[in-house]
Amino acid sequence: MTAWDLLNARSLVVGGLTRDELLALLRSAGVLLNAHAETLVADSTFDDSGSPDVIHLVECSVGDLGLPEGATLSQIYDRAQSRGLHLCPPMTAPYLRLALRSQASASDTGLSSGRAPSGSLTVAAPAFRDDDEYPKGFYLRVIAGQQWLRGYRCDDQHLWSPQDRFVFRAVG
Repeated sequence: MTAWDLLNARSLVVGGLTRDELLALLRSAGVLLNAHAETLVADSTFDDSGSPDVIHLVECSVGDLGLPEGATLSQIYDRAQSRGLHLCPPMTAPYLRLALRSQASASDTGLSSGRAPSGSLTVAAPAFRDDDEYPKGFYLRVIAGQQWLRGYRCDDQHLWSPQDRFVFRAVG
């Protein structure tokens, strides 16, 4: 059984913590954040986490969505929606990083400018801002056993590969 089998067998609780509480939990779990993730966690989206919400998640590749040549982010999201998958709440990624403790380490440790890093899971969520210079969202990655919550930037011209993996919300 993989970590995703376990994750899909249970629910994920998102929200209910203040920004400071969430950051403290990430620190105590040894999760590292890049500068883009720090920018996103500092965003006003995290000012009011609201009541906890129970969500169910599905992980799939761009190719699994029927996009064998790859696609842009908007094409990926449109295809996922046509298959009954939804975007996650914007603050899902930090909670998922805390829950998904057994993600496999990436096969490489290098930076991957212009493409999704190996072993990464991009959390499908609405963009925090309509600005390509502002981080678009989060992805999870493990490098040499170290858990990361990382932010990323891209525009809608960026072509994601068929192997890139996303996490969506399953409703119903």
